[in-house]
Amino acid sequence: MVFKKKIVTVGKSSIVRKQVEKKVSPRAASRNNRPAPPVVEEKPVIRTKGVPQVLRGMKDVLPAEQKFWRQIRHTAEDLAEAYGFERIETPILESTPLFVRSVGVQTDVVEKEMFSFIDRGGDNVTLRPEGTAPVVRSYINHGMFSLPQPVKLYYLGPMFRYERPQQGRFRQHNQFGVEVFGDENPVLDAEIMLLAHLFYRGIGVSSVVHVNSLGCSDCRPRYREELVAYYRSKRSQLCEDCKRRISKNPLRLLDCKEDGCSALKEEAPQILDSLDEACKEHLMKVLEYLDDLQVPYVLDPHLVRGFDYYTRTVFELLPEEGETKTALGGGGRYDGLVEQLGGRPTPACGFGIGLERAILQMKSQEIEPSQNDTPDVFLAQLGDNARRKAFVLFEELRVAGIRLAGNFTKGSLKSQLEIANRLGARYTVILGQQEVIDGTILVRDMESGMQEIVDSKKAVSELKKKIGRG
Repeated sequence: MVFKKKIVTVGKSSIVRKQVEKKVSPRAASRNNRPAPPVVEEKPVIRTKGVPQVLRGMKDVLPAEQKFWRQIRHTAEDLAEAYGFERIETPILESTPLFVRSVGVQTDVVEKEMFSFIDRGGDNVTLRPEGTAPVVRSYINHGMFSLPQPVKLYYLGPMFRYERPQQGRFRQHNQFGVEVFGDENPVLDAEIMLLAHLFYRGIGVSSVVHVNSLGCSDCRPRYREELVAYYRSKRSQLCEDCKRRISKNPLRLLDCKEDGCSALKEEAPQILDSLDEACKEHLMKVLEYLDDLQVPYVLDPHLVRGFDYYTRTVFELLPEEGETKTALGGGGRYDGLVEQLGGRPTPACGFGIGLERAILQMKSQEIEPSQNDTPDVFLAQLGDNARRKAFVLFEELRVAGIRLAGNFTKGSLKSQLEIANRLGARYTVILGQQEVIDGTILVRDMESGMQEIVDSKKAVSELKKKIGRG
């Protein structure tokens, strides 16, 4: 098959790829020089002297927030399992050397952001700051290399980083991630980008993928030399952290959010110019697959990630709409990490998405969760005998699959009807002393106010008919 080719030029670099029309918003096409998100303090509504307060950078997820959490968790689980990923859960607490060896000694995560301590047994342990390294450790520990490859895993859970609390970023944050082991085919790079994009589409948020290649151990040294030479000539304009990183870990300079360093990045050498033929071919195929899958993307030649284990493909998701330029998630390929941690040479790739940021995007775009938590039926009771019968009836209706709510403490019918109205229930079942004696229930249509007496033995079937499930 012959493709019509064109040269797509980005800055000083070019890469050959097939010609495809792409629609990307102007906002999505401008990632560089994005401002750091504002620092925010999560403060409890009530502060009373002597009463314990939530720690800085932590937050309580209150009942009103749960509808957002239910939707994003269901979206993540359904999507991952539809694409053949199996769930894995790893401990929150891991050995500190796991992250030092994987994430990298010179990274901000290891240098500044890990919650690490010596436990009572004398071991150096860390609350996991990210999800990939623990999953890699589990892959090695449990001999998953003997399973049919690729092995596709996903996880949901909390991560911990000691960093400045910012909008959508907390010291304890929840993450959805996927990892694929045992295959270096570029179609898998495209597949995980598709999944990340579909996750956001599933919660109503439009996203654009920013993608780059970091090359491999063969071609990266050439780029490293060019980068060091460039930044040494600009050393006086760098922040103190970047001055220290010039010789130790120059790629980290491209990830610095300080204004001065971020501006210098615009004229820095681009790694696309240094890629060898194998890495160019890999990137070209990834982009072609993204075209075929109709995933909107921007080729971003200065994109790097905050962890040292990435090779070849790296990517981030940015919102297509809204003011923020903060990444909504990201990932890439890490073909050397399994071997680096003591396993067999195993190609791998994956991504992580911060769920707090996903919810922040939903709120900023005024997207209401589609998960229906509104009860179809509210169960009201009047009197002790009715309360006892109401418990039994409540369980019968629940087992029958009817969405319902109830209150077993309020004595006033008026107060219970107010609760039913507030919850948006379609019907209220009223069970009083007379209904207990007669073996009936009173079904009230909350919209029309009409009431109907129903035999209690037919309560389940009649209510299912009314709500359209019978």
